Amino acid sequence: MACARVDPIAPPHAPLNAMHQSSYDLMRRFRDQHLSSREAEALQILDYGSLDVNGSFRPIFDAPSWTYVGMDRESGRNVDVVVTEPYHWSAFPTRSFDVVVSGQALEHTELFWRTADELDRILKPGGLCCLLVPSSGPEHRYPVDCWRFYPDGLRALALYAGLEPIDVATSWEDGPYTDSSNLWHDSRLIARKPRRPLLHETLRDVRRFIRTRI
Repeated sequence: MACARVDPIAPPHAPLNAMHQSSYDLMRRFRDQHLSSREAEALQILDYGSLDVNGSFRPIFDAPSWTYVGMDRESGRNVDVVVTEPYHWSAFPTRSFDVVVSGQALEHTELFWRTADELDRILKPGGLCCLLVPSSGPEHRYPVDCWRFYPDGLRALALYAGLEPIDVATSWEDGPYTDSSNLWHDSRLIARKPRRPLLHETLRDVRRFIRTRI
C-alpha cells in the first residue's frame, strides 16, 4: 500500500511503499464486516495514502453506489486528489466522508496525531475509519520511518481524535503468507465518529483549528 507522504521537506519523488497481502486481507475483512450491508447507500470513501505501487484498496470498495477517492501527496495511479498541505486537507470539506481508510501510511507520518485531527474533521457523524499500521518490521524510510503501533497506542489515538474504537488488535502470529506480510504484524484500528450535539461539534472544530495552526 502506498503511503501518504506527509513530510513537508521530503523530496518530491521519494520512493513509496508497496502493499503487502495481509494489509489487503485486513481491509477486505473490514469491508465485509462493517460495510457489506450498506452497498445500496451512496457512501463517500477516502483512501489516505492511495498511490498504487503494487496494488490498491480500490477493488475492495467497488460497489456501484459507492464513491472511492484516492488521496496522496503526489500524482500517480490510483490518486484522485493530491494534497499540498500535509496536515490540512483543504480539498475536502468538513464532515464530507462516510468512511476513511488507510494502509501503511501513519508509520511514515511524522505528526500522525495531526493526521488524526483531519480524519476526525472530514468524517461525517457516525462515519467509520479503518487504519492499518505495522507493529514491527525493519526500518523502511519512505522517505521517513517514524513509528510502530500497538493496540494501546491506537486506542490512545482514537481517544485524542474523539473517535469510538470498535475493533483494535494486532496480528501477533505469523499468517500463511509468502510475501513480506509476516515482517510487519499489522495492527488495526476500526473506529466510529460519534454523533455529537451541534454545540459540542462546533467547539471541537474551533479547538482543532487552533491546535493545528499554532
